[in-house]
Parts: sequence; C-alpha cells; structure tokens
Amino acid sequence: MPSELIGTSALGIAALISIVLTMLRRPRWTDTVSIERVSRVFLFGLAAQCLHFMEESLTHFPVRLPELLGLPPWPDDFFVVFNLLWLAVWILSSIGLRAGYRVAMFPIWFFAISCLVNLIAHPILSLAVGGYFPGLLTSPLVGLFGVWLVMRLIALTRPSR
Repeated sequence: MPSELIGTSALGIAALISIVLTMLRRPRWTDTVSIERVSRVFLFGLAAQCLHFMEESLTHFPVRLPELLGLPPWPDDFFVVFNLLWLAVWILSSIGLRAGYRVAMFPIWFFAISCLVNLIAHPILSLAVGGYFPGLLTSPLVGLFGVWLVMRLIALTRPSR
C-alpha cells in the first residue's frame, strides 16, 4: 500500500486544492447557462479521461510509475478500481451539479485540477525516462479539458463571503 499512497500523492495535493476551491468559491445556481457549459465540458473531459485511462492501462502505467519512483508495481486491480471509482464519482457529480448540490463541486474541481496535473506530469515523466512514458499521448487532450473546465468553473462560481 505505500507504493499506491506515494504514487498517488500528487492527486492528494490536487484534492486539497479542490477542497479549498469548493469552500472559497460558491456556485451561482441561478446561472443555468454556466451550469450547462460546465456540465458539457466536464462530460467531454470525462470521455478524454477514459481514453487516457485506456492508454495508461495498455502501456503499463501501474508498473512504470512505481518503478520510476523505486517502488513495487501496483496491482492491476488497484489501478482499475481506483480509476473506475473516480469515473463513477465524477459522473454522479455531474448529476449533482445539475441538481444544485454544492458538494458536487468538489469532485468537479478535483477532476479539473487532476487534468492539469496530467498535463504537466506526463511530459515531465517522459523527460525523466528519456522517451515515451505511459499516458503521454492523451495527457495534452485531458489537460486542455482541465484548463477549459477551470475557466468554466471560475465563470460559474464567485468568491464566498
């Protein structure tokens, strides 16, 4: 389990940032146009994330990342379940956003910030190994959806008092 905790620590930081953003920025629930835009970008971003997950799976990310960090590989079950659980949470949060549940903002912010982490981390990992690193090909697509989603989330929310 230490390998999984260390290997996903960047996502822990993304989660903390997402909690802060969820607390500091309040959605404008009456702005149905912005809610629709966030939802649309979010769902297309989830489709891109599915492609990214597939690329990482097919190119052995759960072996290569821990190996690069000097850790034992992750069990395939861990990597698949971890990703599928987050995909389920994100799909449910899209429904929660449309229903007006503020708690749904945390997973959406987390998705957006995680996409930005992917945009930065995969090219750095590729530079570190001197070539292709699993997830590199789809990380720009996921990252662009992250940037777009952050912009939409900022438009949807306002600072809390």
